[in-house]
Amino acid sequence: MVDWVLLPRLLTLLLLTQTFGQAQRMTQDALLMQYIERRIMLLEDRLEKCNQDMNKYVREFRDFRKEITVRLDGLNIYKTEFKNGVENLGSRIERIEKDIDYLEAQQPTQPCVEVDDKLIEEQIQQAEEKKKAKLRMASDCDLLLAGIKSLKIVKKAGDTQGSWIKDPVRDSQKIYFLSGTSGNVLTEFGGIKAFTEGTGRQVAKRVVLPFAWQGTGHVAYNGFLYFHRNGTFNQIIKFDIRNGTIKDRMLLQGAGHAPVYQLSPYTFIDMAVDEQGLWAIHAEPDDGGGIIVVTKIDHGSLAVEHSWATSCSSKGAEAAFMICGTLYVVYNTHHGSRSRVQCLYDVTDMVTSADLPVLYFPKRYSKHSMIHYNPREHQLYAWDEGYQTIYKLITKRKLESRPAFQ
Repeated sequence: MVDWVLLPRLLTLLLLTQTFGQAQRMTQDALLMQYIERRIMLLEDRLEKCNQDMNKYVREFRDFRKEITVRLDGLNIYKTEFKNGVENLGSRIERIEKDIDYLEAQQPTQPCVEVDDKLIEEQIQQAEEKKKAKLRMASDCDLLLAGIKSLKIVKKAGDTQGSWIKDPVRDSQKIYFLSGTSGNVLTEFGGIKAFTEGTGRQVAKRVVLPFAWQGTGHVAYNGFLYFHRNGTFNQIIKFDIRNGTIKDRMLLQGAGHAPVYQLSPYTFIDMAVDEQGLWAIHAEPDDGGGIIVVTKIDHGSLAVEHSWATSCSSKGAEAAFMICGTLYVVYNTHHGSRSRVQCLYDVTDMVTSADLPVLYFPKRYSKHSMIHYNPREHQLYAWDEGYQTIYKLITKRKLESRPAFQ
């Protein structure tokens, strides 16, 4: 017989046992869910870190690719320059070999004989005379500077030192402006009018040179710019202005060890042009001011034709220019005074400094950083402490005394 007193207790115990079992299972499920959530969050953190690392690697790879591209472009430029240099060197070597073959054909091998020193000196002197005679025949020009007639201040622009030049060979009115004693930007103007109007982009063209120049001794000749390369003793660059490329280069032996003019210590090689072509002016090194040397250069091949050690000193000199194969050296003082021509050297020996009195520039107490002669216009282009000036000249024949006005 069922005990009705114990039955409610048994039912209560059974219900409590079932309830505790369900609660225990719910607790285990909750712990499992928390564990799964923690693992998912950890995986998400790791994925986020992987994503960040991947983005970092992508950025670094892009930067590396850009750097490699820039370096490859630079290598291509160097490759092109090196190839052009090798081609130019090959052509010059071939030309030299042909010249050697020609000389050997013209002068067969002589037997070994003892030669008197006096005979050698006579032969050298005869060779010098032949060279001078050749220069006389090469040009009918025999102009001698007799005076500096007038001064025209065109503009004041750029630095205290600089250079402004004009190509005397081609029928062009273009003005080339190079401010400062070192730089690599050539500014080209259509003419004097465009130059005086300003230096804005609407009237000027900027040409970036592959190398910086040194000093103020640059010249434009037959479409090329000739300049002393900065950072080198004596390398002269021939730059094609229209194409923007290097056409040729040369090393001027003996130059670059001392400023060509004591009062212009930034210029070591001063290029010049006259009726006979392209020249280079430099100085022998000397503590007290060395002698000035002039060298005739073939403007096409950059071959040295001849050099002359002049009787003019670089001490107290500020600039120089060539007219008809005659060097005119301009002197001044350290503090600036009236510039004057008081030394000349004629490579043909037709005139000497004794034939020319001291020639003073028009009254202006300052210093020139460059003076270049334009043989087509018979004028001097000068840079006078930031002022771009033009001097008109009075000339006469080297064998005459009466001046003829140009």
